[in-house]
Amino acid sequence: MENIENTEQNEIITEYLNAVYQNIKTAVQSIEDILTKVKDNELKKELSNQEDKYLTLEKECELLAKAKKIEGIKDNNWFEKARLWSSINMSTMTDKTTRHIAELLLLGTFMGYLTCLKDQSDHANISPEIDEILQNLKELEKDNLERLIPYLA
Repeated sequence: MENIENTEQNEIITEYLNAVYQNIKTAVQSIEDILTKVKDNELKKELSNQEDKYLTLEKECELLAKAKKIEGIKDNNWFEKARLWSSINMSTMTDKTTRHIAELLLLGTFMGYLTCLKDQSDHANISPEIDEILQNLKELEKDNLERLIPYLA
């Protein structure tokens, strides 16, 4: 009976870690996909800084997975990646202004923040280590919203 409980608990922890990891991976991919379209040097620098912070969180997830012997951690599937890439490219095809790119980034960042809130609610009291990574991700998303808003002007 204990093995079944351990297996179920491991599956729940893996699901939670995957949810956080995929949220982070989506942010990294979005920045990478949009960075080539950014002409404003300040915004480029801002996005590079944001990407570095997301990559740090990504590494934390990977290290936690290794420490907990979680083998099921995975990136977004190819369909999600293609959908995101297409969405960014279609949206910037006719409008590559800094304002428009900032708006796209703000929408994506807010969606990431909402995902954090849902993951926090869906996975309460499961793993303090993952909670900490999620809290750091939430704070990063909130900070990024504040840092991107001025580019709308």
